[in-house]
Amino acid sequence: MNIHYLRHVEFEGLGCIKEWAKVPDNRLTATKFYEDNKLPFVELFDLLIVMGGPMGVYDERQYPWMKKEKELIAKAIDKNKKVLGICLGAQLIADVLGAKVYKNKEKEIGWLPLNLTEEAKNNSLFSDFKLKPTVFQWHGDTFDIPSGAKRIASSEACENQGFIYGDNVAAFQFHLEVTASSIDKMIANCGQELVKAPYIQTAEELRNEDHITSSNEMMISFLNKFVN
Repeated sequence: MNIHYLRHVEFEGLGCIKEWAKVPDNRLTATKFYEDNKLPFVELFDLLIVMGGPMGVYDERQYPWMKKEKELIAKAIDKNKKVLGICLGAQLIADVLGAKVYKNKEKEIGWLPLNLTEEAKNNSLFSDFKLKPTVFQWHGDTFDIPSGAKRIASSEACENQGFIYGDNVAAFQFHLEVTASSIDKMIANCGQELVKAPYIQTAEELRNEDHITSSNEMMISFLNKFVN
């Protein structure tokens, strides 16, 4: 399987997805927008993973490559490629599908409980998810659910935590891929956001590793089912 991922900043990489992708039959390639803007032809990959980042989908003037990125995501969806978006990636998919992306009422940063919808509970893609998993969040924006998509989760602070669209598109506002190292990098680069607020935890709380293993297990389980 040919896997291509879009990486917006150095400090938000694939996390545990990298090890999952590294098997002999896979070819893993990347576009790192902080280094260059070269995008592949859509025919060259089977799975497109769109990662997170501190920018917003509305920042095309500041990040002119974002317009081409959105065009690639749209082509991938149209060509029935598998597409997974995480955090900013989920917001980009929502935007491409015509949904509104905007500031959430509260920022969510930390290990926080997630509520799966009945749609997710009855979908085999999520059969290995806990009913109310604690997942890692770091976002200030949210999105409406695109027309034709199905909401998969919510949280106390953010109603729309993800969706699936057809059989080939998934969008997660939350981060199941995080590792201890990737969390450290987020704190080092965006630690100024860790202010006192209802849904923002301290750096010490963010570094709590109790939920990393279960999050990674859910991510790998989802991917195995999603690509088959």
